[in-house]
Amino acid sequence: MRKTWLLGFGFFSISITWALYNAFVPYFLDSYLQKTSLIGFMMTIDNYFALFLQPWIGNLSDKTNTRFGKRMPYLMLGMPLAAMFVILIPLHTSFITLILFMMLMNLSMSVYRSPTVALMPDITPDSQRTKANGIINFMGGVGGILAFGAGSILYNVNPSFPFLAAAAIILISLWILVRSIKEKRDVIVSVPVEKQPKIKLKRELDRTTVLLLTAIFFWFVSYQGVEALFTLYGKHHMGLTEQASAFSLTFFSLFFVLFAIPSGWLGKRYGKRKIIIAGVIGLFIVFAAIPLAKTVLMLRILLALGGMCWALININSYPFVVSIGSETSIGTRTGLYYLVSSLAAIASPPLLGLIIDNFGYGSLFVYASAGMLLALLFITMVKHDGKSEAVQEKSVEASV
Repeated sequence: MRKTWLLGFGFFSISITWALYNAFVPYFLDSYLQKTSLIGFMMTIDNYFALFLQPWIGNLSDKTNTRFGKRMPYLMLGMPLAAMFVILIPLHTSFITLILFMMLMNLSMSVYRSPTVALMPDITPDSQRTKANGIINFMGGVGGILAFGAGSILYNVNPSFPFLAAAAIILISLWILVRSIKEKRDVIVSVPVEKQPKIKLKRELDRTTVLLLTAIFFWFVSYQGVEALFTLYGKHHMGLTEQASAFSLTFFSLFFVLFAIPSGWLGKRYGKRKIIIAGVIGLFIVFAAIPLAKTVLMLRILLALGGMCWALININSYPFVVSIGSETSIGTRTGLYYLVSSLAAIASPPLLGLIIDNFGYGSLFVYASAGMLLALLFITMVKHDGKSEAVQEKSVEASV
């Protein structure tokens, strides 16, 4: 598991960057745009890149063969570029330069996100992947805590400081990954590119996978909408300062982190499907209760409970998607996972922003609750329990 903890630095850098992006970029956009729906739309730029690039890059990385491995070349290209454009975002001089830097930063992130995620099942035995996903998401959650906690303090000093810190973390993480992860040595199941069976997308989209991906879509509809517009909800609906609103999200991230590793253990012990359903029901209740919160303390308690429930869902969902496929389709299935989450992130903030423009910020968590109900409907239709993690490519291994 040492390699898993080291790989966690990749997730740490991704999480801290996206958390800072979602927390503070809306404030930059707020000074140029008057409608929440437009801000929500602009916050989906990253997901348009993810929609088209991440499934393709995930599939391409399955076929890549270099002296650095299959995934690492994409990290070595994307991470330095992402660090550069993260720094430039708060240094924008106009609406046009802000959008340009946002687009270039998101393009760079899309280059290495799927390959980074796919590295986890590459270097982890199948029976340990749920636990490993808990570890790397623990690292990612720590990034979220720093983003909303320390990031809000740095932002209060100077809006550019959180982004400078994120860029430094990206570069340090890349250095750690390049030194510690050697794909040619560490990959568990190594199948020569010329011997890999041709991956057909239609074959991967069986009934179980489609139902699971649909459920993933709807819980990300809820989560992405809340994540993108919560800081504005806190500012305009609850009357919090920008710093206090961003800091409140720390409680969600903190309890996500605390429950990340236990969620992986629970998923392996009782089956991913059962644990995900428990998390969906719990997060529905939390989202339904937040509009009733009249104090910051109550809001933060509910966000803490929400973080625990989100851990039950998020820690188990990606290993679930991978475990019902083949070992040679890990990159492709990683791309499919990010395809549906990106579709949700594209659709959700603008739609939610439009609803808020018409009905006020109080409608945010009504919308989020509805998304969780739809997710619950589809995950209960999945028959696979997600408990078994048997290797499905013994014939491929035997041929190597």
